[in-house]
Amino acid sequence: MKKNVSLVIPLHNEEANIRILLAAIHQVFLGLPYNYTVLLIDDGSKDGSMRVVREMAAADDRINFISFSRNFGHQSALKAGYDHAKGECVISLDADMQHPPSLIPEMLQRWEEGYDVVYTIRGEEAQISPFKKRSSRQFYRLLNRISDVEIEEGTPDFRLVSRPVLNVLKDLNEYDLFFRGLIKWIGFKQIGIIYQQQKRVHGASKYTFKKMASFALQGITSFSIRPLYAAAYLGFIISLFSILYVPYVMFSYFTGNAISGWSSVLVTIAFFGGLQLMILGIIGVYLGKLFMQAKQRPQYIIQEHLLHETP
Repeated sequence: MKKNVSLVIPLHNEEANIRILLAAIHQVFLGLPYNYTVLLIDDGSKDGSMRVVREMAAADDRINFISFSRNFGHQSALKAGYDHAKGECVISLDADMQHPPSLIPEMLQRWEEGYDVVYTIRGEEAQISPFKKRSSRQFYRLLNRISDVEIEEGTPDFRLVSRPVLNVLKDLNEYDLFFRGLIKWIGFKQIGIIYQQQKRVHGASKYTFKKMASFALQGITSFSIRPLYAAAYLGFIISLFSILYVPYVMFSYFTGNAISGWSSVLVTIAFFGGLQLMILGIIGVYLGKLFMQAKQRPQYIIQEHLLHETP
């Protein structure tokens, strides 16, 4: 009996890519001994993505969809896919064709070998700017240094997870989702495979510098409280150095060499004021995450869906 595989595909304004991607997936599974279904998660698209999705879901009962009431973000779309996927394993990939469907057979082979998680690692990409390469490399180095999980550089949300892993992911109720770290954190038997990222067929990347910076901060603060310790240590060290300034002040006062003026005072105030704001900012980020988590708001709101009975 054929095993059932679910594919989870978040999409946001991918009208021109949907048909191409689904055709490529269909071609891949023609030669594989598996049943498959596709779950498309529309994350508040403003173009004609939903029109295309509805047409394809009406014509093929292997295609299912969930449409959000607004844009909740890529990680929330992944969570919705994991929550509703019915296969014995789930493969998540982006809708822009940068995650090649041709890698699916190898991922399934690794799953059959007993691996619960098959994640992918991007190879060297000539089309990526040097700045983006450096910033990505530094982010992973920083994350691995300060957190308790280690994530390989260039690990996207293109992965296969087995049903036992999926059941764990479904039970997670974190507000700030960072699946690249969560997948490593939960354990199980994992293996990575290297692939060459393809160029987008249509459209432009949705990840602006601002979104990438926000995503990086989200990942760091979701898996480590070491920035709080760093802030405390920094404050302690600077306080010790400040004590060393006292003998100099007393010596200057008693020898009559005290310099009148505001320069040193202003510099000191500006320095310690900036330090305090930085430390308060770090604390504020963690308090903000606790505040949002305490609200217990849903990670996404479904406006429309079509889920066929087939797994």
